Amino acid sequence: MEWIIYSMLGAAVAIASISLLLLRRRAWVDAGRSLETSLTGCRSLLALIGHFQQHRGMSSAWLSGDQSFGGKLESKAREIDDLFQALRPVARGESGKPHPCLTPNDLALFQRRWEELREKLAGLSVEQSIAQHSFLIDQLLQWLAALGEARLEPLVGNRCARGMVRNYASRLPALTECLGQARAVGMSVATRQACSAVARVRLMFLVARAEALLKQAAEGALRGAKAESATLAVHQMARLVRTRMLVSSGINVSVQEYFDVASLAVDAVFGLIAEHGRQLADDGLNGLPGRPAGYAPSF
Repeated sequence: MEWIIYSMLGAAVAIASISLLLLRRRAWVDAGRSLETSLTGCRSLLALIGHFQQHRGMSSAWLSGDQSFGGKLESKAREIDDLFQALRPVARGESGKPHPCLTPNDLALFQRRWEELREKLAGLSVEQSIAQHSFLIDQLLQWLAALGEARLEPLVGNRCARGMVRNYASRLPALTECLGQARAVGMSVATRQACSAVARVRLMFLVARAEALLKQAAEGALRGAKAESATLAVHQMARLVRTRMLVSSGINVSVQEYFDVASLAVDAVFGLIAEHGRQLADDGLNGLPGRPAGYAPSF
């Protein structure tokens, strides 16, 4: 009789162990799918942020009198409209969660505000255009930061990866916005070949803020060739602003040169963000609790 009891106990232990392993595998696969879904939402928001920043810069030059940006503005606006399509599934997925980062209603309201901005853009001053574009971009940045904090951070298992998430969803996007605002203000200055006192103070603040954000991001797993390129591009833009736009001798930079240098800095930071996203997708699950040893998911 004893061997029967021991056999039954052994079978029960084996069944319990297998069930626990299957549950752990299922939890890890679900976490992997959740990570990819969240990263997809972040990518859509990052793309919208970049296009809105470009539209803002072009609008500044156009409203300052450079009519060559008229056609580019229309093309960029169409690209923005197309990007909203990719964000709708993200909003629908979030709406079913207890604390959604954004909802379909939020997105619809945002689109209405964007349409209103397009309709009245020709009647705005450069400063009004920058302010209204920046208001919309700030909303996108808030959604992105919320996704990073609520959806990505819980899925990574170590301090270094959490620092990378904060760079990806918060610090580096804030840096692109700082550079984007400096691009918009500087485009107006370069077009007019004159820098008002307000623009001067704003540019000084923005380049100093950009350097501070870059230093802060360096504390959160900022390394590699992309990081070096972004750092160099940001410092190059800051140097151009300080030495050729804010000097007493006058403005010594063309619209196209300033646009190219500023865009290079913004694009370099977006390239670094994209690299962080790829690394999170590749390595983000390695520190998750419950990851079966040697297990590769099929998602």
